[in-house]
Amino acid sequence: MEDMMQTTIYIGLNDSVTHEQKFETEKYLSILKSVCQSYHVAFSVNVISGGYFHEDGTYVEETTLVLMMLDVDAVTVNEIAKDLCVFFNQESVMVTTAPAKVHFVQERL
Repeated sequence: MEDMMQTTIYIGLNDSVTHEQKFETEKYLSILKSVCQSYHVAFSVNVISGGYFHEDGTYVEETTLVLMMLDVDAVTVNEIAKDLCVFFNQESVMVTTAPAKVHFVQERL
């Protein structure tokens, strides 16, 4: 088993100005995949639905992309997060990190 760091970036798809999603989710996924490819990082992505409260108390629901990466250095993670924040016109994106124990299972017939 290997010790690795798992980093997750949460990117909401509602525009920071209009508070509505401007494009189909597939377009955002395409941009996210291109960003990860340009940084040469392996990743997994999930599309989830969530809700949160703005500072003024307004409740918002939106589609969120959850980008998961293993063993990507902090500088690269920060650059990816900044790019996605700008490309998706977000006030911010949330980044979490957690240690992970990783092992690979292989089986052949």
